[in-house]
Amino acid sequence: MKSSFVCFLRLMILSVLFLFVSGWLFPLFAQRAYNRGADYRTAIGLGVDFGDGATGVGISAKHFFTAHDVGEANLLFFPGNLTSLNALYEYHGYIAGAPGLKWYLGMGPQLFFDNDETDFGVRPVLGMDLKIPSAPLNMAFDWRPYIQFTHGTGSIAGRFQFAFRFAF
Repeated sequence: MKSSFVCFLRLMILSVLFLFVSGWLFPLFAQRAYNRGADYRTAIGLGVDFGDGATGVGISAKHFFTAHDVGEANLLFFPGNLTSLNALYEYHGYIAGAPGLKWYLGMGPQLFFDNDETDFGVRPVLGMDLKIPSAPLNMAFDWRPYIQFTHGTGSIAGRFQFAFRFAF
């Protein structure tokens, strides 16, 4: 029972921190982000990893190194003191006639930490990324199966992530 409360408390603190930081950053970067239209360079916000198994919530960040080469990082917290850290390389492609909407394909390493052990795996990713042209907001939805290499190999195909980020 204690671990459920600790996990709930951790998620509440993270949510309050996210709202505070978003409320502070929004006025600073809103005009710059608005002027960028359908494109953005960096976005930071909330990520939710869900599907088969537990749901994780945490910080998600994405950065465009070029128009197509993108790095994404997520620090997510799951029930039972499980923490996840991943870094992805993604290739983004434009969708003709849909300003702000892109498809992406990528892969990267994933680490899971809990009280006793660390697991390592990879995550391929396939998704859609939307930067709302009239607002500094970014949303992404992707399929991201997990392939584990330590403590018994295995895979989970039914995993997804939704991200809601402030873009600047």
